[in-house]
Amino acid sequence: MREDVEALDISDVTGNWVNAAILAREIDDRIKALADLAHTPLFFGRLDFLHAPGAGVAEGGEGERFYIGRRHVHDADGDPMVIDWRAPVSQAFYRASKKDPHDVALRRRFGYTGGELTAYEDEHLSDPEETSGASALLAAEIERPRVGPMRDIVATIQPEQDEIVRADVHGTVCVQGAPGTGKTAVGLHRVAYLLYAHRERLARTGTLVIGPNRSFLQYIEQVLPALGELDVAQATVEELVAHVPIKGTDTPQAARLKGDARMAEVLRRAVRSGITLPTEGCVVVRGSRRWRVASYELEDIVRELMDRDIRYGAAQAALPQRIAHAVLVKMENGGEAPDDRVQDAVARNAAVKATAKALWPAVDPAKLVLRLLSDAEFLAQCADGILTEDEQAAVLWDKPGRSVKTAPWTAADSVLVDEARDLVERTSSLGHVVLDEAQDLSPMQYRAVGRRCTTGSATVLGDIAQGTTPWSTDTWATALHHLGKPGSRVEELTMGFRVPGEVIDYASRLLPSIAPDLAPASSIRENAGALTIRQIDGTSAPEDTHALDTASALTPATPPALTDAVVAACVTALEHEGSTGLIAADARVPALGAALTAAGLPYLEPGTETSADARLTLVPASLAKGLEYDYVVLDEPAAIVDGEADLRTGLRRLYVCLTRAVSGLDVLHARPLPQALA
Repeated sequence: MREDVEALDISDVTGNWVNAAILAREIDDRIKALADLAHTPLFFGRLDFLHAPGAGVAEGGEGERFYIGRRHVHDADGDPMVIDWRAPVSQAFYRASKKDPHDVALRRRFGYTGGELTAYEDEHLSDPEETSGASALLAAEIERPRVGPMRDIVATIQPEQDEIVRADVHGTVCVQGAPGTGKTAVGLHRVAYLLYAHRERLARTGTLVIGPNRSFLQYIEQVLPALGELDVAQATVEELVAHVPIKGTDTPQAARLKGDARMAEVLRRAVRSGITLPTEGCVVVRGSRRWRVASYELEDIVRELMDRDIRYGAAQAALPQRIAHAVLVKMENGGEAPDDRVQDAVARNAAVKATAKALWPAVDPAKLVLRLLSDAEFLAQCADGILTEDEQAAVLWDKPGRSVKTAPWTAADSVLVDEARDLVERTSSLGHVVLDEAQDLSPMQYRAVGRRCTTGSATVLGDIAQGTTPWSTDTWATALHHLGKPGSRVEELTMGFRVPGEVIDYASRLLPSIAPDLAPASSIRENAGALTIRQIDGTSAPEDTHALDTASALTPATPPALTDAVVAACVTALEHEGSTGLIAADARVPALGAALTAAGLPYLEPGTETSADARLTLVPASLAKGLEYDYVVLDEPAAIVDGEADLRTGLRRLYVCLTRAVSGLDVLHARPLPQALA
């Protein structure tokens, strides 16, 4: 198929160089979409239907066979060999069961290793004598070691996941997913499905995947190309609102207040603070005649624009035209017959422009926010009745800059600038936005994302229990309200496919402290011995202990003893096949990095693709969210908790770190474990 595209001759099929360039680009994109992926098979399943799809039982007819794969494949004659997993006929591969076979006689799953076919497994769904059981190939695919980029789950999508993937493009779907339930992969496959089912619409309006950090986006960026989708933009929230240079950091209190939804009304007042009512009329000279718009008429025009609550910039552009229209009415009453060209000329009149500028001055969003955070009197005027005096003092900069370039902008300030920009000029909307790790956003950040899909839909992914910011949401209803999508469908995924049951059960001990309303997740994987907890002291060699019984009795080890034990644990983990992640509190990362280097263990940074020669990644706890490794060595849980601003956030961060392992988790600590784990 790729060679056919490469052989196309477009030299005589375009009328001009513009069309030729566009067509050449389309061909290049097509060639990229048809690239070979050595370790990704073109098909992974087969469906044998009892009857031709769409014919129905009553009409009879012979059944049909379809191979299901990651993309459509046809032969030299154009006949289909593999059906795209997103096609309607492929839905039965994911939804058919013994109870509801979807007219499927046989479902075959193929097993692959390194891109080569190694096994297959059949289910005779319409055979009442065959009993249903767990799929060995499905389990093997889920548990396969992770080396390389994040893998797509298209071959292992479950019925409840498939319902979310194929949900209608017109609606917003929120997915509450416990660790290991595949919510991120579901979101990415939903993008791929929507681009397949609504390609023309989304090609015009665009799609966007928003992740928590750049490391996470690098980790997932290979999934969509593996599905043949190349035109999906990816960004963090910080990149979306990068209107000013970030130079400072906020205190937790200031960041929480700047992210509060009340700031939207403060900014609205600030944007409109320059609007003034006229004290005198506007005189327009046209030839030998003078036309005067009285101050009360100007006031009516200004008040009407204010009451309409349209964007500030749109009203600013409309004001000269409204004044010009008032002049035209007077000209008509005076016996003249002006047309639209005269109105445009009057709107450009110097007197009209000067009056409009005085009544409705231009607003620079960055300069406005600069003034708001620097001028206590201006902030008090705009925040009166909204923020208390103490809250206003917390929001103000201690050392304000003199200009936009020198101001000590923070990440939260940039979101305020984005809000101000939208109050002045409407933000362009995309067709679909996927927002991952959504529980961590502040109300103002939700508003920033919501502005990017006001006329489109969204897929919101997250886990309340993994909220690791002081302002993280407690309910999805609140988050969807700030996103501008109230009443959207909320789905919950509680069956884990990635994290071993022993590990998720241990991590779930934190739920009563961090998310009491969530039900503990379960796992289809029962890996005995997947969890090891060891307390290290400074005098004896590390040994396996039952930490919950002995934590209070053992004395903390000196840091070198713990560090040595952690390095040794990494060596042991690397003896297994697959990737290893060493996760530690951010403050511990430099010391552990030096120890790994001294021990001759090369390591990667989060987001860097693992390979057969480099399988160890050193992960700061703050960047662990969304990542997964076959084996995880977790350093000093108490230090991870202490690294956050408050206990709840610290325990949530620990919950994230405990649930990154696919095959095994080794927890090493010198200090007592947090009480919530007891």
